[in-house]
Parts: sequence; structure tokens; C-alpha cells
Amino acid sequence: MSISHIPYRDTGYFSTLICDLVEQHPALEAMIARHPSIASFGVQLKEKADQYTETTRTALVKALKEQYANLPMSEEVLANISLLEDKKTFTITTGHQLNLFTGPLYFVFKIVSTINLCKQLKEKYPSNDFVPIYWMATEDHDFEEISFFNFNEKKIKWTSESKGAVGRLPLDSLAPLLDLFEGSIGANRAASLLKALIKTSYRSSANLAEATLRLVHELFSSKGLVILDADTPDLKKLFIPYVRTELEESQCEKSVKSSIDDLQNNYSDQYIPQVNPREINLFYLTDEIRERIVRTPKGYETVDSKIEFSTASILEELETYPERFSPNVLMRPLYQEVLLPNLCYIGGGGEIAYWLQLKKFFQAQNVTFPILLLRNSAVLVSTKAAKKIEKLNLSKQDFFLKRTALINKKIRQISNIDLDLQPLKEKLQEQFTHLESLVNSTDASFAGTVAAQKQKQFNGIDTLEKRLLQAQKRKLVDHVERLSDLHETIFPRESLQERHNNFFQFYLEYGEDILPLLFESLDPLQLEFSWIELP
Repeated sequence: MSISHIPYRDTGYFSTLICDLVEQHPALEAMIARHPSIASFGVQLKEKADQYTETTRTALVKALKEQYANLPMSEEVLANISLLEDKKTFTITTGHQLNLFTGPLYFVFKIVSTINLCKQLKEKYPSNDFVPIYWMATEDHDFEEISFFNFNEKKIKWTSESKGAVGRLPLDSLAPLLDLFEGSIGANRAASLLKALIKTSYRSSANLAEATLRLVHELFSSKGLVILDADTPDLKKLFIPYVRTELEESQCEKSVKSSIDDLQNNYSDQYIPQVNPREINLFYLTDEIRERIVRTPKGYETVDSKIEFSTASILEELETYPERFSPNVLMRPLYQEVLLPNLCYIGGGGEIAYWLQLKKFFQAQNVTFPILLLRNSAVLVSTKAAKKIEKLNLSKQDFFLKRTALINKKIRQISNIDLDLQPLKEKLQEQFTHLESLVNSTDASFAGTVAAQKQKQFNGIDTLEKRLLQAQKRKLVDHVERLSDLHETIFPRESLQERHNNFFQFYLEYGEDILPLLFESLDPLQLEFSWIELP
């Protein structure tokens, strides 16, 4: 196995904001707790220890034990839940939606990054313990976003009615899709193991939250990953004071708007918020609905069902049924950090972008803001594909070009005709420079005519160059097709592989070895893109 790294900025697939964060742009310092490094975690754990209460720790452990009561518990998970009772134990957390069959590949990268970081921290701080947490987004209601996965160039989609939180969604309508999928994956050892996973998870669960819990537990329980579904009354009770403050004071909107202003004034006037806050950043949640709560002249109501509350009645509802109040994307991070003795959140670029808007909000709520760490990002390249790239005399960096640019580069490389007309453009530029000088010294009114002629000539050369290149592509069509196919395997649909392909596509090809290979390859503090050539 071979691993190499490319700076995120050089890939062309990451936003300027995220690249600036990784490169420690000084204007972003005020938006983070501290930059991720082994040393910075020593300061972070002391800060979190002073803020996290024993009452919350006890409630968290109780909820986890109840959640795992009906699962085949591994010794590693049981040990980690027990460790959470100790005030010297902290968590490293990642979160994700309940994507069908884990969704895109980066879901697995997130969890591997989280587990690996805990291992590194234990080596540095042996008197403390560190537990990896996967926070399940069970309260999310965007069914369309989680209802499919891409597998072997096909989109496999679950069609179902969904109105409320996806975690509570029953799985009756999923059976035909499971039958179809199982029938398409063959009967080798890896396929048999995957079918067993499906039986243990999706075919043995009452709803999507339970199925996802079982699936991820089967994959990562041997590494001690603790999975948390925070959609429970007992855990929501701990969040009551923060929900009340949100209802009464709209502190999230005030703080986040202030942070957005800071980013636009001190970082970039071109900064566009990842998420804009609302006056109230909460949903009302039942088995049937998850609807935004809005303020009205009479008190509050839900946006679609128009369930009305007075100020007194909604506060009474909160005290009696805290589980009916669901945080939105900006409030959820606060709920997470209130519940967990957490040091660090590991997320993708989009997630980290909205976390950067939240530090002032956390400070206003007197909750420790975590270290933010961009998850590992990688492309998995087969030995066969790697050998093809080497034979083509192309570099790894070349493959981050858009497909047309890559093909054009290769056609110029292998063509026996020099298709680069740049020297001609340079000579033409010299001629027009002379002509412009002549016009300026005689009659400047001709300057516009000269400029128009210059543009016409350069446009003509560009058009000719494109046509020559297209003609050469037709002659070398076999090379073009092979290169296109190769680029598609590495950057499907000209996107990052990790955002498109599903983990189980690799599981079926490499079997049980794929996870150990990822654990060996992904270093959470290696803040560069990983190119991994699999054996």
C-alpha cells in the first residue's frame, strides 16, 4: 500500500474558507477554540473538565446503557461506556445523517478519523481516556438526502413516505430494495458478510435509527466506537435551560449574526454564511411532524400545522415533554457539547464552515467550544489503476484536473504535432504592442480599432487551437476513451470519489481487509488530502 498527500488547496475541491482554516489564516483565529494538534488537546481537556458536570456525565452513561441494552455488546464498547463514568474521560465526536447503507464513502472516513485520534491522544495523555462517539442525526427530517446510495454506477433509492424525523421511520417499505440489492452482489465471502450485516441491521430493526445503530455497531464495535442517539426524553431534559433561553431571548440569532459580521469585516467581504440563523432555531417534533417553531403576536406556533402556544403553555410543554423540542443545524452543536465531555468535533468542510459561526453563541451560553478538525479526505486507487496512471506518464496531481483539461494535456503530450499555439500568441502580442505604440504616437483615436482587431486575432487563435485539439482527439479516440474511463473510476462524475461512491462497493472488492487498511492509512492530524493506492 502506498500513501501520498496533496495540499487541500491544490486539489481544487475545497473551499477557500476551509483551505484558509487549515493553513491557519489569522483572521479565523477568533472563530475557533484552538488549532488541532496533539499539544492543544492538553489545554482543551482542562477547559472542558472545569465546565462539564457530574450530573450530565451520569445521565449520559445511563442513556447509553439503555440504548445498548438490546444489542450484542462488545467488550470494547462496554469498556468505553464504563470509562465515561470517570471524570478523566473525554470524547472525540463526529456526526452524520442516517444515510442508507452509510451513504457516501466519507461517512466511514469520519469514523475512522475519530477512532484514530482517540488512539493518538491516549498515547500522549495516558492518565486520561478518550472515547470515540458517533452522533446519529436521528432527528433530521430530510429524507430525500439520506434515502439513496450510489453503488457500481447505479443509484439505489428507497421510496417511502416520510414526514417527521427520519430516525423514527419504519422499515417495512425497505424490504423490496434489500432483496434487489442482495440479489446483485454475488455470493463470495464479502457478499455473504454484507448480507449478514443487512440481516442484523435493516432486517432486524423497527426503524431507521435502530438499523443504522446496528449497522455501524457491527462495523466498528471492535474499535470501541460508542454510538449516541440523543433523541430521548432524559437527555433532552438536560437541554431544557438552553431551549428556554432560545425561546425567550433568540440568543442564537444574535450571536451568529454577530459572528457573520465579524467574518465579513475581518476575514473577507466576500464571505457567504454557510447557514443563516432564524429568530428561533428549534423544531417541534412528534412521530408525525418536525416543524419549525416561530414567534407570533400571541406566543408561538409551528409553521405548517399551525399548532399554537402561548408563552406560558410552550414553557410548560418544554418542562413536560422536552423530547418534543428539536434543535436545528445551529442549535444541534450546542446540544451535543452540553451532553458530552467532548474535546473535538470532526466534520466535513460544510460542517466545519457552519461551526465557524458558532463560537460567540457558545460563549453566550457558557459552554466550552470544541476544537474543530476537518475529517480525513482521501481517494482510494486500485493497484491496476495506479499502474495505468504510471504507464500514461501522468502524475497524481494531473488527475485533480477537470476531465477535459486532463485529456487535453495528454493529447498534447502524445501528439506528434505541437498543438500549443502559445508561442504564436506571444509573437502576436509583440506585434500589437508595437502597433499600439505607433497609434499612441500618431493618432490615439485609432486605439479602439486596434484593441478590437487584437481581440479578434486572439479569439481566432483560441478557436483554431480548440479545433486542432478536437481533430487530434478524434485521431486518438482510443487514448481519450481509456483516459476518460480511468478518470471516472477515480473521480466519478468529476467529483471526489468519497462524495459519490459507497463504502460497501470497496468492502465487496477488498473484503474485511478494507477497514484495517483505512485505519492504517488515515491520520486525523495529517491536514492534507490522501491518495491511497490499495494493494
